[in-house]
Amino acid sequence: MALVRHCVEEGGIIPSRHFREELQTERLTYADAVCVLESGAIYDPPECDIRTGQWKYRIEGYERTGVWLAVVFTFTDEDEARLITVFTIQERSR
Repeated sequence: MALVRHCVEEGGIIPSRHFREELQTERLTYADAVCVLESGAIYDPPECDIRTGQWKYRIEGYERTGVWLAVVFTFTDEDEARLITVFTIQERSR
């Protein structure tokens, strides 16, 4: 988690087109996702993407208004994270 927070602090976050589309679909803002990246937790081990060979991580946490979000991302290098998708998890929302 320290590495993704480092990427947030240094501006090394790249939102994919799919990520941006899902923000709109879920009626979320980029700031909502960043809030989860800064304060969320990774509960499951990373999964290997069979198409790209990169490890995908899922970080979860509350955004500012109490909605529980999951943000899926991968590291493109140690200073850069690519945001793949974002979605709400209704069971955990306040």
